[in-house]
Amino acid sequence: MNELEQLRRAMRATEGPYHDDLDLTAIMRDGRRLRRRRRFVGAGATALVTVLVAGGVGLGVRWVRPPAPDRPPVGGVVAPTGASPATPPESAPTGVSPATPPESDPQRRPVGDVVEAGIWYGVDQRVYYVVAVDLPKVPGVRIGLMAGRRTPAGDLTDDIVVNDVRGSDRRPGFHEIGYDDATPSAARPPVPTFGYFVGPVTRIVGTVDGRQVDARLAPWSTDPELVIFWFDPADLAPGVRLDGIVARDRTGRLL
Repeated sequence: MNELEQLRRAMRATEGPYHDDLDLTAIMRDGRRLRRRRRFVGAGATALVTVLVAGGVGLGVRWVRPPAPDRPPVGGVVAPTGASPATPPESAPTGVSPATPPESDPQRRPVGDVVEAGIWYGVDQRVYYVVAVDLPKVPGVRIGLMAGRRTPAGDLTDDIVVNDVRGSDRRPGFHEIGYDDATPSAARPPVPTFGYFVGPVTRIVGTVDGRQVDARLAPWSTDPELVIFWFDPADLAPGVRLDGIVARDRTGRLL
């Protein structure tokens, strides 16, 4: 049985008798178009069901089209191919241990007056003086405190310098304290513990092994608010760490 006969039988079963003047050729053409549309719609519906089932999508869930290969997903960032994770910013060090300046370093010129400590090594005297420092990453720190020696002719020898490594070198309170960790030698005698305080201080007291030790004080000639202090080695052996340290003003109030 050909398609024309099938179409005629179906029309007779559902629509009743036809007029003799029906255009059977046109009817057959329209039937082919209808069958093609039905096949197309059926295939599309099947594909949609397959996507929903395969993706596990239920009622009320929205399907999102995957991003194009050259675009990052919404709400995220895609690193360029071959890029390494960003290096965390460097944390600032908590302090600087005093170190003996290398012999190749040029002599640091004092800023302001040189303070005499009254401690002698033969004919040389222990002295303290402020020097300029350069810390590009810490613009608020421009000075450090040097422990050196001076000859009778006035020549200076640098021994240990200490300086802040964060913030400002003029913030109120204690700054870095210099301890001598080197083994005494004929080339360099031991350096007494020293440092500086910013504020109206008139007395500094250190504590070690349960006893109190007073420091000697001298204001900096360039800024009297900056007070240089050091401990006599007869009271505090060089290199011995303090258990605590306090500063008081002229009324005895803690600073």
